[in-house]
Amino acid sequence: MPAVHAWRVARVTPLGELHAPPRMTAVLLRLSVQVVLVASLWNGLYAHTGTTAGLDRDQAVTYAVLAVLASRLRELDQYTGRDTVLQHLHFGTIVYWYLRPLPPRRYYALRALGEQLYGLAWALGGYAVCVAAGAVEPPASAAVAGVFALSLLLGQWVLYYVMLVLDQLCFWTVRNNAAMMILIFAQNLLSGVYAPLWFFPDWFVTLSSFLPFQATLSVPLSLYIGRIPVSDAPAELAVQAAWVVVLALFTRFLWRRAARRVISQGG
Repeated sequence: MPAVHAWRVARVTPLGELHAPPRMTAVLLRLSVQVVLVASLWNGLYAHTGTTAGLDRDQAVTYAVLAVLASRLRELDQYTGRDTVLQHLHFGTIVYWYLRPLPPRRYYALRALGEQLYGLAWALGGYAVCVAAGAVEPPASAAVAGVFALSLLLGQWVLYYVMLVLDQLCFWTVRNNAAMMILIFAQNLLSGVYAPLWFFPDWFVTLSSFLPFQATLSVPLSLYIGRIPVSDAPAELAVQAAWVVVLALFTRFLWRRAARRVISQGG
């Protein structure tokens, strides 16, 4: 496929945001409030203690703020633009994904790439401001920055496949708004978005280790703040890469199965 066509697909959802200035203003306001509240919360929790669960205050605040910024990588408002898989299935427009010369699997991947690049711009801008304001500590060394960047890339790759699996489930359930909300909540909880996993009970951490969720965010941020030393990075990166391969094969299988269930409903 020509690069120009790929670029047009990748910019579908970001263009919806860029052509709606009020939405961008709302995102900026919400992101700013989230960062301030999260930083204030963790600073308050560490006001009367030096170290908790192996973390000092600067590490905890850095982790929490970076988790908020990382959430912008895949948090575009697709629902308003009627661009979710669930909506396409409900209104029958999913059939056009299978009538185009571009395969649905590639279209979905290109669209997700555009979303993540757009979200990355927000995250990098927020990161620069937070580092300048002292809310986020810079990486301890160039090695830490390098393994963090690689781990974050693998983590976003894993997250792409996790979200793809959730979308693919719509081919079998069709009306599953509540289930999708529960699954997204579980993904955020088990990946360490709401709080670092080491604050949870041992059984919870053990359960999470058998699932791909912590590979999306907890591992990259743990490498950044030093909770996971650089010497252990190769093993963690290998686990992330393994999840990428497993989920890639699984979603490819689901795409083939989903093609047999395409129907037109509603409008």
